[in-house]
Amino acid sequence: MRRKPQSQSAGSTGRGSATLRVLLTAAAVAVGAVMVWQAVVPGGNPDPLAGRSGSGVLDIGVLVFREGLESILVLAAVTATMVGPARLWRKPVVVGAAVGVLASLVTWKVAVGIIDRLTESLPALQVQAFTGLLAIVVLLLVMNWFFHRIYWTGWISAHTKRKKALLKDAGREDVPRFRIFFGLGLLGFTSLYREGFEVVLFLQNYRLKLGAGPVLDGVLVGSVLTALVAVLTFAAHRRLPYKKMLVLTGFLLGIVLLVMVGEQAQEMQLAHWLPTTPIPWLAGAIPGWAELWFAVFPTVETLVAQALAAAAVVASYAVVRRQVARDVRRAAVAAD
Repeated sequence: MRRKPQSQSAGSTGRGSATLRVLLTAAAVAVGAVMVWQAVVPGGNPDPLAGRSGSGVLDIGVLVFREGLESILVLAAVTATMVGPARLWRKPVVVGAAVGVLASLVTWKVAVGIIDRLTESLPALQVQAFTGLLAIVVLLLVMNWFFHRIYWTGWISAHTKRKKALLKDAGREDVPRFRIFFGLGLLGFTSLYREGFEVVLFLQNYRLKLGAGPVLDGVLVGSVLTALVAVLTFAAHRRLPYKKMLVLTGFLLGIVLLVMVGEQAQEMQLAHWLPTTPIPWLAGAIPGWAELWFAVFPTVETLVAQALAAAAVVASYAVVRRQVARDVRRAAVAAD
């Protein structure tokens, strides 16, 4: 009599896993189709020299999805124990997250207004160079393994501790309900707005380069993928391979970082912020499509800048790995 429920549970789990694989595969195919369409249609032909809007859409989509994934992980940590009678406390968290989305849109509007005013009083190349530096700073923070280790340890831990304190106060009659609702709403707000603010800063450079259309396409791609993960996490209660997803998006963002650093260095050369030292023997070896899509230019400054960016990411990863190994050794010594 006991084996039957287990069999049913196993069958249900198998069907759920199959459904998850189908959904993720469909999402990947959809994103690939959008990328191909975006790369081909605007130029009227598949010539990669026709424009880099397709690559820009991919860059934006990856970053938006990465930031959305991080928001989902924080929200999942906040709502993890809100089950049974405590489920009603999820509502202020959801409301706070929705306000975070609206605040991100308002921040976008304000940032666009500021950048547009700058373009009226400063040369366009200087404004692009400035916004490009902002985008690179955002990517360096996202790709910095040491920063993210502190981020996940501190940020999620602080949210979890604050949630526990608020839920504990919810059981006291002398604590106003408004205070609990406001506190939980603030947790939902900060979980989402922090990532939204980073995305807004990142997108300004792409808006100046590509226009609003490709930026909107990229945001939609990333938002659809984020919504899919959110539905599977909060509605279907599925445990997804979040770590693998973070590693994959991190790898893709590493490529985006190198491309943006190469483009930024070239823009700073055009704006006379950096000198230009050509490499003659390399000039004829790099095809035009590689320069356009991967920002590989035959100059000392652009290649050195890309090498330094890659070194910064690798070094931060090495530092984190060393700290993890040290923590493991200390734990082993303490256990003995």
